Amino acid sequence: MDMWKKMMIASVLLISMLPASVFSLEEEKSIIIEVEGDAHKWEQYIKDYYPRIEVVHVYDTLLQGIALRGRMQELDRLEKAEFIKQSFPSQTYQVHIDESVPHVLQQKSPLLKAPYTGKGVKVGVIDTGIDYTHPDLKANYRGGYDVVDLDEDPMETQQEQGEPTLHGTHVAGIIGADGDVKGIAPDAEIYGYRALGPGGIGSSVHVIAAIEQAVKDGMDIINLSLGNAVNGPDWPTSLAVNEAVNMGVAMVISGGNSGPDHWTVGSPATAEDAIAVGASTPPMKIPYLFDRLYDKQISLYPMMGAPSWDITKKFSMLYGSKGKKQLRDATDQVVLMERGEITFTEKAKAAEQAGAKALIIYNNEEGPFQGAIEDKVSIPVSAVSKEDGEWLKEHVVQDKQWMDTRYETIVDTVASFSSQGPVTWNWDIKPDILAPGVAIKSTVPGGYMELQGTSMASPHVAGALALLKEAHPDWGPKELKAAILSTAAPVTEGGKVVSPTAQGVGKIQPLEAIEAETFLYDNRLAFGRVLHTREERTQYVTIENRSDTTQAYTFRPPKQKAGLRFQVPLSFTLAPGEKKKVPITVRVNQQQLPGETPYVEGWLELEDQNRSYQIPYLLLTKDTEFPRAMGLELALKPFSDEEYTYQVYLPLDADTLDVDLYNPDTLQYVRSLFEKKQIERGVVKGTLTKEEAGEEGVYLAVLTVRTGEVKQTFESMVIIGEDHIIEERH
Repeated sequence: MDMWKKMMIASVLLISMLPASVFSLEEEKSIIIEVEGDAHKWEQYIKDYYPRIEVVHVYDTLLQGIALRGRMQELDRLEKAEFIKQSFPSQTYQVHIDESVPHVLQQKSPLLKAPYTGKGVKVGVIDTGIDYTHPDLKANYRGGYDVVDLDEDPMETQQEQGEPTLHGTHVAGIIGADGDVKGIAPDAEIYGYRALGPGGIGSSVHVIAAIEQAVKDGMDIINLSLGNAVNGPDWPTSLAVNEAVNMGVAMVISGGNSGPDHWTVGSPATAEDAIAVGASTPPMKIPYLFDRLYDKQISLYPMMGAPSWDITKKFSMLYGSKGKKQLRDATDQVVLMERGEITFTEKAKAAEQAGAKALIIYNNEEGPFQGAIEDKVSIPVSAVSKEDGEWLKEHVVQDKQWMDTRYETIVDTVASFSSQGPVTWNWDIKPDILAPGVAIKSTVPGGYMELQGTSMASPHVAGALALLKEAHPDWGPKELKAAILSTAAPVTEGGKVVSPTAQGVGKIQPLEAIEAETFLYDNRLAFGRVLHTREERTQYVTIENRSDTTQAYTFRPPKQKAGLRFQVPLSFTLAPGEKKKVPITVRVNQQQLPGETPYVEGWLELEDQNRSYQIPYLLLTKDTEFPRAMGLELALKPFSDEEYTYQVYLPLDADTLDVDLYNPDTLQYVRSLFEKKQIERGVVKGTLTKEEAGEEGVYLAVLTVRTGEVKQTFESMVIIGEDHIIEERH
């Protein structure tokens, strides 16, 4: 069953920006612009010279920006003004168990209540909005703001407004639902900040504006179950998150659903001061198919939005091709279909109408896959790999054999979709911590639904911080982070502790955090990239005795490894309330490191008189490979059909950057899009005329980055023009 653990389904919300031409020039529209210099200066300028444009709000803390409302024709004129900075093109965000709350709160009995409920703590949810009329949320909902429509009604997008959304309501329920579903902090005060509009449309500017509004509204904790593919600590949203923490707000952010590869944690979870959350499994029974005759096991990947697989008796199977033709009677049978041509939902409806007890969809290309049902169905729907689907077709359907379902119980494993670190440039360990993120039941408009992803893990931590904040009102974001990270428990799989780059410090234990007597600040030891044969690196951990008695502390270095020598402090004592900043030094000899060891990581142990603390460490060798470019985006400039903006993120300086376009079907070279030389690290931005961008269409962009002897290539789909879409049929 290891395959299931490696392919649990992620919940994702894709966020993009609509081309300007979908709006009429006479239509009134709300926008947020980012400006050069003092936003208040340009506020007055707009009022004087563009009287038909309404200034709705000025952002001057995390973002120098102005929220405006007016006709598209007037906004188009204003957009050409020189003081308006180039907006960040759109980013693709990932937004990102019936018993997850008792599991997180370590409750052995459902009648046992946590000592705190988050009463009086303000938690902001920056997302798609909140259905504040939901019976489980309306008592705790306190208000918020909509930075998409620029009003005080952050309701989820409704059907009549465009593609409806539900993600923010689900997140809010995990934090503070109080009804048929109970959140982690059922008495917390929930505020909604709608930064993503119909279908999840938004931008970095919207997200930053929402953070600023939430900070000004006095939030104690802010949850962002969203992110992008830029694995760098200095993307604008990451910088805004750090500033919000400096202003006294704890920021909790989903790490991303692009695992299990390294370097997949995306901004803003890459922010140094944020609490980046990865996904683990709560106690779950995982179904798999078993054939005794062939001793064959087939992993099932349950589709999000469909009922859980609960078949206990043997069953026969009926082949339904791709589901386009009406099925004959499938009563008491499981239907097998191939992926393709129609949606998963249409396939499920066809099987349901034929009387099937379940549907299995097998892939039309190598490997397993993930999917979701977008409408209500009454039968379980699961995916299997192409290989397993073809085996079922040959040995079960054609031979008229029967299959059995077996179940395996798993708990506290790292979900394979959970993004892993490290972070480029500062080489930090992310995520910081794990929380349940698989098959999480919570509120959605009109009812309840199970979703999964780090989007669901993050609000578990936000809710836990609300409990801590109620218990300790004087704790700020640094104390809250230290308490929750100091008391986490490292996760083991197969008898071995999981890598720090996958789990950070481990799984959340909020009840222990409430009573924490020792705080460890900066307790993830990121020693960075070691480029010379012999180097010595030092990092510092600050230890605070929060108890009312003197505590003795002893470090225990990890087992000696070839090429590594750790130097830790001798034992010491701290008086009540005393802090001590202690150095941890490692000496590295890369010639003695065993084999190819690009990630040198492990754990140190600290003991006080009551418990031990596991401290993860990481250093990278000169041979460590990491992405040298990411986040390529190409979009029409807002309100323009003649000019494109592009941007790409480089974690380090580069000698050359070339972007070439290929036909995505034939992989034949088409043309060069642009090239740059001697590029400084960070966000690389530029513009292309319509002629420079070339013929409209969907292309495979191949980025080639060269730095000295190092050459790397990356692929990304781009769209030139506004009438093309990239569509995947399920």
